[in-house]
Amino acid sequence: MSTVQPLDRIAFEFGPFTVYWYGIIIGCGIFLGWWLASREAKKQGLPQDMFSNLLLWAVPISIVSARIYYVIFEWGYYSNNIGQIFQIWEGGIAIHGALIGAIITTFVFTRKHNVSFWKLADIAAPSIILGQAIGRWGNFMNQEAHGTEVSREFLEGLMLPEVIINQMYIEGTYFHPTFLYESLWNLLGFVLLISIRRLTIRNGELFLTYIIWYSFGRFFIEGMRTDSLMLTDSLRIAQIISIILIIVSTMLIFINRKRETTKKNT
Repeated sequence: MSTVQPLDRIAFEFGPFTVYWYGIIIGCGIFLGWWLASREAKKQGLPQDMFSNLLLWAVPISIVSARIYYVIFEWGYYSNNIGQIFQIWEGGIAIHGALIGAIITTFVFTRKHNVSFWKLADIAAPSIILGQAIGRWGNFMNQEAHGTEVSREFLEGLMLPEVIINQMYIEGTYFHPTFLYESLWNLLGFVLLISIRRLTIRNGELFLTYIIWYSFGRFFIEGMRTDSLMLTDSLRIAQIISIILIIVSTMLIFINRKRETTKKNT
């Protein structure tokens, strides 16, 4: 039986402050996403500090909304552990909650600054999915967001580095590295979105393509996880949301294209 110790979740301590790898990795994802979005915004003639000003609001609001979303669907636990609601460094945030917060914040921001919501959303789409790809490695450090039980031989068959195999050994059992599956899916989505960006597409379609791509992968990966937020004993929240987002995004693309076709013919 393996005696390998898991990686330390703590990056360093400074006096009374403890800095976790989870937070550092999430921060790196946000920073890289901001850098890419800012470069693209400049290319498209927007002020260079547009995304800096947006992120000052979007990041904290998204983190709070991601935590609120998670707590709502785990209220049975948190209602008896109120003090743990604020312990966000222990994990327990939901990307769908973060997206809700980010979209609302961006919508208000664009209204205030008289900028197209869809234009900013399209610019941000590749950055968002890249940030998600990076952020999943925070789950890796916390040994969370993993899948069902597997054998060590299965993980070795995936040609994974020893550090990942060992980190997926939790309390005497090996698990599917679903954090890795989603990270790779998101990374592939980033490449796709960057490629599509070079084509002539309608406003909003890059962002909606991101939603469809992410939701499609999330639906199947979520089915493998053991820590899903559940609506009922058999219905996973993330899978339901993914289906809804795919349908709504596809409809919006179809409606937008039909509307433009109608305008051209009149």
